[in-house]
Amino acid sequence: MNTLRNKVQLIGRLGQDPEIVNFTDGNKMAKFSLATDDSYKDKKGNKVERSYWHNIVVKGGLVNVVENYITKGKEIAVEGKLTNRSWEDKDGNKHYTTEIICSELLMLSK
Repeated sequence: MNTLRNKVQLIGRLGQDPEIVNFTDGNKMAKFSLATDDSYKDKKGNKVERSYWHNIVVKGGLVNVVENYITKGKEIAVEGKLTNRSWEDKDGNKHYTTEIICSELLMLSK
């Protein structure tokens, strides 16, 4: 059951082309935003549609797949774990972000 403690599965579309980060040791990382859609009916019976944006980080061998095949607008499925991190900018303001560290990726668009 430990594998279910921090597991996220999403299907969505890329909001922009992935950003590929090259490190000095030769490793790479890919980052992109993924939009998931949801809809419901409000109290008056009107359909309300919403998009949620998720920050996705890909490391390891999957970066090559992202770099060569994944582009803005493509529909994909990702599986990974939620992480939170914070940092201070040059003005001393603290920023927080939640990211999904991707461990599995499935291309759904042709």
